Amino acid sequence: MSLLQEHQLLPFQSEALPHARGPWLVFAPHPDDESFGMGGSIAKAVEVGLAVDLVVLTDGALGGSGSDLIVRRQQEVRCAAHVLGLHSVQFLTEPDRALQVGDRLAQQLATIITQRKPAAVFFPAVLELHPDHRSAALLVWRSLQLLGAQAPIAIAYEITGQSPANCLVDISSVMAVKQQAIACYPSQLGENNYLDVIRALNRLRTLTLPKEVQWAEAFYRYSSDELALPLPVWAAQRVSAMLSA
Repeated sequence: MSLLQEHQLLPFQSEALPHARGPWLVFAPHPDDESFGMGGSIAKAVEVGLAVDLVVLTDGALGGSGSDLIVRRQQEVRCAAHVLGLHSVQFLTEPDRALQVGDRLAQQLATIITQRKPAAVFFPAVLELHPDHRSAALLVWRSLQLLGAQAPIAIAYEITGQSPANCLVDISSVMAVKQQAIACYPSQLGENNYLDVIRALNRLRTLTLPKEVQWAEAFYRYSSDELALPLPVWAAQRVSAMLSA
């Protein structure tokens, strides 16, 4: 029995960016996911002149304590947007922990993509733990399928857990910027050791990279053939391929 080798599962070299052309459109389930997940790559993209737009799907009302949490978290996003150099931020204010995968919202996201005309769309990876993260992945996937041949490049990013990856981005030079963006979210940092978790994930993603790479973010760039499949089917096939001799 011969299983896939490491280099068949993860890159052994980093890339400058997951997609070098712009603009980018990032879908975040909650205020903070863009910075936690791909803040380093966003900072690098902005450094080379790419415009990055952010769409926050939920109101984040259940992610913390205290009054006016929705307003506070939107203020935190704007702080992070300033740190990272985001071009724009849009809030859809869907209910937190109740993000529904349906035609209405998928069509709305497809309309946003059509209006923004990004070269690449980013959304949460398929094996994320939070149900809103997985719902966001399914929604964006459905919206891209609605666009058919007009769909931009589809790229998944990790937030708090590992998923299949075929692109690793060295964020060592901008890790301080990413941490500054994360610091814009005191409502979340008071709830959990998120900074430690994100630092651990970004360190772990250097496992297959040269030792001079201190921090990395992981992405999966989907092909047009993969995007034609239902996302659960793709995920099942990917796991099956890892375990097949």
